[in-house]
Amino acid sequence: MNILAIGAHPDDAEFYAGGTLLKWVEAGHSVWVVSLTNGDIGHHEMAGGALAQRRAVEAATSAKRGGFHHRVLDFHDGELCNTLETRKAVVRLIRETQADVVLTHRPWDYHPDHRYTAMIVQDAAFMVTVPFFCPDKPALQQNPIFFYMVDEFTKPIPFRADIAVDVSDVMDKKWELLDAMPSQFYEWLPWLDHALDTVPDTSEARKDWLRKRYTPLYQEITAQARPALQRWYGETHARQAAFAEGFEICEYGAQLDEEKIRRLFPFFPSDTEGMHGAALTEKSSIPGRG
Repeated sequence: MNILAIGAHPDDAEFYAGGTLLKWVEAGHSVWVVSLTNGDIGHHEMAGGALAQRRAVEAATSAKRGGFHHRVLDFHDGELCNTLETRKAVVRLIRETQADVVLTHRPWDYHPDHRYTAMIVQDAAFMVTVPFFCPDKPALQQNPIFFYMVDEFTKPIPFRADIAVDVSDVMDKKWELLDAMPSQFYEWLPWLDHALDTVPDTSEARKDWLRKRYTPLYQEITAQARPALQRWYGETHARQAAFAEGFEICEYGAQLDEEKIRRLFPFFPSDTEGMHGAALTEKSSIPGRG
């Protein structure tokens, strides 16, 4: 399969879906991690071309550690809009990667770039199958499956994990993905949280600090995903999973049944105790449009 994770910034997809992307790579699938913006204002001491170049190098380093393909588009950070230009860029991207699965943000989020990324991907979802839209790239014969990555926002609709992936066994590798982006995880984000003075100087101490700082958040995400974990792994496994990533099925694109889900997520056990895979959501029963 071809998996395409589209974030607004270099670090978004890795942060919210990095464990699952790693598991897809381990299962032999092709993973693309793409940022729609170049991240050129995501820092408190530098900006512009120098920061964009630094973040591009960090994204490449993280992708190398994960075994991902990667791309950073050159739209300015903080200025992303849902325009015909950005829609065409995403349609071409989905076609070039021949994506079977697309992950992205939900359209309700604190950051305008996150919201517009979601809207751009949604607006591209059908157009990827239309031959005379961006005719320079051959149209897909079938829509990909679209999933939303997790967020904490509740209005107008809270995130609901239809799918949850136990990523406990790849968390050491996921921390390495984030560690490859020091401008964000050791500089910009701590500065925003008024915690820059708590970041250690040495590499190993920083990694330990990173784990301690973000483990509570990832544990909250895991707790939120626990019902979906039980659905796909069984009650016993769900109770024991230390870290999980949740995904919500998007109504756009092709739709899912249990058989398709098990093909897309080959790391789910096949003989799940207490599994209720047919009880997905009402939207999963919508006739496929791909």
